[in-house]
Amino acid sequence: MGLSADEIATEHELELSDVYAALTYYHDHRAEINESIRTDEAFIKNLQKQIPSKIKK
Repeated sequence: MGLSADEIATEHELELSDVYAALTYYHDHRAEINESIRTDEAFIKNLQKQIPSKIKK
């Protein structure tokens, strides 16, 4: 999203070291995380097809 680690830490009241730890974890496990995101998105799309929205567009 274009934010620096400092900006993320400040915006979310986190320690800078925690932001870097999360970024390190993501980079070390990028394929698994991205696959999990794709799986979740497919699940949501499938649910949306099966269950119509109760909110009018």
